[in-house]
Amino acid sequence: MGRKPDAATKFGGGGGGGSAASPRPARRASPSPVFLGTALFVLGFVSLFTGHVVTDADWSRIRSRWRSKQFRNNEPIDIWKSKYSSLYHECSERSTDFRSAVPENSSTGYLLIATSGGLNQQRIGITDAVVVAWILNATLVVPQLDHHSFWKDESEFSDIFDVDWFISYLSRDVSIVKRIPYEVMMSMDKLPWTMRAPRKSMPDFYTSEVLPILMRRRVLQLTKFDYRLTSELDEDLQKLRCRVNYHALRFTNSIQAMGQKLVRKLRLMSSRYVAIHLRFEPDMLAFSGCYYGGGEKERKELGEIRKRWDTLPELSAEEERSRGKCPLTPHEVGLMLRALGFGNDTYLYVASGEIYGGEETLKPLKELFPNFYTKEMLAVEDLEPFLPFSSRLAAIDFIVCDESDVFVTNNNGNMAKVLAGRRRYMGHKRTIRPNAKKLNVLFQRHNEMGWDMFSRKVKKVQRGLMGEPDDIRPRRYDFHEFPSSCICLRKPENTSVTT
Repeated sequence: MGRKPDAATKFGGGGGGGSAASPRPARRASPSPVFLGTALFVLGFVSLFTGHVVTDADWSRIRSRWRSKQFRNNEPIDIWKSKYSSLYHECSERSTDFRSAVPENSSTGYLLIATSGGLNQQRIGITDAVVVAWILNATLVVPQLDHHSFWKDESEFSDIFDVDWFISYLSRDVSIVKRIPYEVMMSMDKLPWTMRAPRKSMPDFYTSEVLPILMRRRVLQLTKFDYRLTSELDEDLQKLRCRVNYHALRFTNSIQAMGQKLVRKLRLMSSRYVAIHLRFEPDMLAFSGCYYGGGEKERKELGEIRKRWDTLPELSAEEERSRGKCPLTPHEVGLMLRALGFGNDTYLYVASGEIYGGEETLKPLKELFPNFYTKEMLAVEDLEPFLPFSSRLAAIDFIVCDESDVFVTNNNGNMAKVLAGRRRYMGHKRTIRPNAKKLNVLFQRHNEMGWDMFSRKVKKVQRGLMGEPDDIRPRRYDFHEFPSSCICLRKPENTSVTT
């Protein structure tokens, strides 16, 4: 169909095509003598204590990584794909000295896990449950999903994940059963002991506080199991996390088939597409404490929703926005993408729940990107069996977002973190995390500058947040978002970088 003027064009700049301009050759920076001397000294110093001799390969690897990073800081960004992704590969294999699963009949007991939250929050809990079972030498009972939170989804583990694959894939690491054996239940004179671990507990907490109870009672349940294990584990346990999250947790055939069907429909319309996880639901905005210009009506509506959480502090909407804590609006997400170089012929897949403000809120994004699709638009009647189950719908969105060429989020929620980590692990597929704090300043001033200047500034503030292997990590980064222990650098002799 014919291309109509859009918001970006009206703003003061041409829309451009669907891809960024071809990167121009740049002069490669040479390592400074100070840097090279310091790095060599450190390696030599370490070798005195470890007995490791610094080889030519070690030195070449450090020098090439430093050079590539210097070069990357000055080159245009390909908005569709990182040219450096081939330098890295997934590496979550168990080490030869990693303890194998303890057989069920000689384990310390049966560990019951009650997860909490939405699909991806529960996914994090399931991942950590396997690690905790390994730490305790326990037999893990297939985790129980949350049926009582905001989403009110009655789905069981086997309704969303392939439970037989889950048990089989992890059999070398942890013994997992679908239910506690009948004879064990009959032999118990008391109900299973129930407790809740503190958030981000260290392994020592589980061995000192949980293990004695498990061994005494034989069956133990941990409740509200989300983020109950620290991100700071040793490398072998981090790799176990990756084996669970990226390999063992496979969706059921029906969910997988539905997700892939939507991907095929998108691929028939365009060879590549951008997926946006657009968290702009009323509960999300209420929880954030942010304000979006809707006047007294918005303040009253979101204020009422916010009363659901008794412990939330009073927040200043202006301060939260200046700190970059407010989710970007659909319009702001669209402006960011157009400024980065995505043309209005780009196909968007938008994963979201109920958008606050409905079609009126989405209108500016649709004007910027007319090729706008959701699962409801693509699936129609095929989606009906999944409609009563929010977690299954979220799983379908997860698949389509994971398969996208570019994944974008306007928030730092669980789905955003889990998908960002998975896409890094699976080849550093382009993932855009908005620099909300700095973008907020640009959005406030965007009417005061031309489109070209706005675009240049957006590209500048987003550098380091585009899914490159050496992206900026938040000060308190989550392993689920940056699974660094499971991503390895390829040997220099097997890799060449064209510049």
